[in-house]
Amino acid sequence: MNKTITLLLLFFSFFVFGQESTTTTKSSNNFILTPEVIVGITGEANSFFPDRALQKQVVVSFGWDHKNNKQEWAKRLKHPRTGLSLGYTNFGNSKNLGYVFSLMPFIEFNGFKMERFKIQIGTGVSYFNRKYDFENNFFNQAVSTDLTWSFRLFAYYNLLRTEKIDWRLGGGYAHHSNGHTRIPNQGYNSFLFSVSADIKSKSHKNSIDNLEPTIFEKTISNYYLVNFGGGINVLSESFSDKKGVYSISGEYGKILNNTFKLGVGFYYRLYQNYYDYIRNNESLVQDGREYDDLKKNPFWNASSIGLTLNGEILLNHFGIDVQFGFNIHKPAYKIDWAINQGYGIAPKTIPEDHDRRVYRLGELDSYYELKRLISGRFGLKYYFIGTEKKSNHDFYVGTFINSNFGQADFTEISFGYIRKFNFRER
Repeated sequence: MNKTITLLLLFFSFFVFGQESTTTTKSSNNFILTPEVIVGITGEANSFFPDRALQKQVVVSFGWDHKNNKQEWAKRLKHPRTGLSLGYTNFGNSKNLGYVFSLMPFIEFNGFKMERFKIQIGTGVSYFNRKYDFENNFFNQAVSTDLTWSFRLFAYYNLLRTEKIDWRLGGGYAHHSNGHTRIPNQGYNSFLFSVSADIKSKSHKNSIDNLEPTIFEKTISNYYLVNFGGGINVLSESFSDKKGVYSISGEYGKILNNTFKLGVGFYYRLYQNYYDYIRNNESLVQDGREYDDLKKNPFWNASSIGLTLNGEILLNHFGIDVQFGFNIHKPAYKIDWAINQGYGIAPKTIPEDHDRRVYRLGELDSYYELKRLISGRFGLKYYFIGTEKKSNHDFYVGTFINSNFGQADFTEISFGYIRKFNFRER
């Protein structure tokens, strides 16, 4: 888990500082310092979740806009801002929920073709000083690790603009999760409102608008890729060993203007936790139990096969990748669901000196069907050649969070090859 997060931070550090080509000077990017105060509501992660007051955050962001970046991706995306945010969060219950320190690289775009309206996406890592503990903090089942992945999606409106400071109002969503590397992992979900100030550097007024613009023709090309991945997850609180998730996937689609990639694909995954559970003849697959039919072919039943719809924003060497998938085969997920939805609290009639937690199997209801059918994937790729050189071949490494209908499934590092062909102007 820690190695994966370290890799993520290295990727995003390069992402923040490294999109410029060698032909563009570093001084061409304008520096912006943004202090931000945020308040909001923390959602309940589980039944009997601890009471809490209003969530409060203080964030400082260090950003660079790309008004003077002459690369095609910067022009196609209307010269976005990239940066790094440092944040402190108090969830409104220091005893049970504690506080959080976050480090989050981000990218910010113009929204709806409006200069005053911005959309910001950030992904990074957070440190929690309070987490789940069976004896002392049982009802906080949001996170069970010190370090988690973090994600936020915000919208901003420039309410008042001056030469030196832009005052902004914002609102959005924040999430923390450990990527299913330890259970319980219900995750924190928050809905937030903010006030911030963009403090601009002296060089900010020097805009590319005064320079001769670079003209890029509209282009389209086809591509296919092959991806190999290795991930980790745990099965449950009782089966807590981190084990592998091995995958191979492919895509086919089109690249628009050397910046936007859209495609369809497939994946095959093998879950080591599912396979070991079945092969070891654990409780739910024993003869006569609920899922004993899975023993007929452990390897096949521990596998997952699905179809995908893929989208990616290409920033020269980097890609922000989003995938929506549909599982057509994932039979062992019923074990996962039954175990992890099976914990409850016994009635108060049981004496205090007894274990008051009872175990019951989760029901295979409509929510289970959604979790089993709908998959997702979000992450960052690093391309070794990059889009600026317009090569027909490239290799990449990436780090990803995979999910079941929004809930973390496994954390993954992958390696892939992409082939581009049939390049033409539109």
